[in-house]
Amino acid sequence: MVANATTPGADSEVGRLRSVLLHRPGNELRRLTPRNNDRLLFDGIPWVSRAQDEHDAFAAALRERDVEVLYLTDLVTEALEVAGAREAVVETTLTGPSGFDLGDTLRTYLRSMFEDATPEGLTQLLTAGVRNDEVRSGLNRGTLVTTLLPDDAFLVDPLPNLLFTRDSSVWLRDRVAITSLAMPARRRESQLTELVYHFHPRFAGIARMHGHQLEHVEGGDVLLLGPGVIAVGVGERTTPAGAERLARQAFAAGLATTVLAVPIAQERATMHLDTVCTMVDVDKVVMYPNIADTLVAYAVTRRDPGSEDLVVAPPEPFLVAAAKAMQIDTLHRIDTGLDPVTAEREQWDDGNNTLALAPRLAVAYERNDGTNARLEEAGIEVIRIAGSELGSGRGGPRCMSCPVIREPLG
Repeated sequence: MVANATTPGADSEVGRLRSVLLHRPGNELRRLTPRNNDRLLFDGIPWVSRAQDEHDAFAAALRERDVEVLYLTDLVTEALEVAGAREAVVETTLTGPSGFDLGDTLRTYLRSMFEDATPEGLTQLLTAGVRNDEVRSGLNRGTLVTTLLPDDAFLVDPLPNLLFTRDSSVWLRDRVAITSLAMPARRRESQLTELVYHFHPRFAGIARMHGHQLEHVEGGDVLLLGPGVIAVGVGERTTPAGAERLARQAFAAGLATTVLAVPIAQERATMHLDTVCTMVDVDKVVMYPNIADTLVAYAVTRRDPGSEDLVVAPPEPFLVAAAKAMQIDTLHRIDTGLDPVTAEREQWDDGNNTLALAPRLAVAYERNDGTNARLEEAGIEVIRIAGSELGSGRGGPRCMSCPVIREPLG
């Protein structure tokens, strides 16, 4: 089963978008400082009110095209009203790697704080984080942790990258894959996403796969090239083991016939596959030309139907391997920029990171003039949005959106 106008799911990158999950920037961005922004994966300190204005305009542009906009924090708050949800998120936040450095006294205090908070208050604590100076005065007994840590040290880190909802989950036909984020600053994001999909009534009965505790896979590396064909970037964030695990699960569930493993450079500028390639039509991609001739793919299939044995084909040029798997003559390439220097600048500014709302209709940052001109010359209608502040975390319209419902192609 694939998505219709009301059923969650997606089997392509370009089927008409009907519902999407966003996160409006909030207090978590106000926690960024010049001393912590690198650790929290931001290249600068965004002007938060302007980032909110830009994000509101993005959401408005989607609504104008009849796309339902869901907000992650609203869903988290509503999920926390369901029995068992609060206990689950408190446990994952305060134990394991997330709570490793708290100590017993502080962990007990934070547990009480989280259990007493309203759903809205707990959502804020989970997303904006908790600083040492915000709890030290409330402790009625000493703890070495709060005594020795600086006032502005985070006991629970903020989650400024929640803005990029693409990464923590991805829909594969009628089920949702909860991803496993590689960077320590982001790992709790998929725990919140899993909370929503497990407890929120809207997603009751929806099948889930993968999970935050498994090998690293991030949604920005997963492209649904067409029904049954999934490309997975393998680089800084998604590991070979993560790509293999996702492929095995997709094959076992009948969600894919071919998974293309696509190695990409392990660099900040190319952290995900969708920073160098996104789809804008059923047979067109916008691609960073400086890597287009060297990007390859390994086609992964099952040896036999029902078999767990995988067959990994020798590498082929990405566009060739993709077209074969999609059973089309050619997957056409639209280059980022108008020359090598412009291409490099606009790739850095997320010129490749477009969000398709339908075939030949895509949202892109307005600043990438060269790339947008190329798209329009190729017959793609471009909805331009501002992103001067939103882009400080290195992500564009695709990064900032997780499609929940796309209409099937055809």
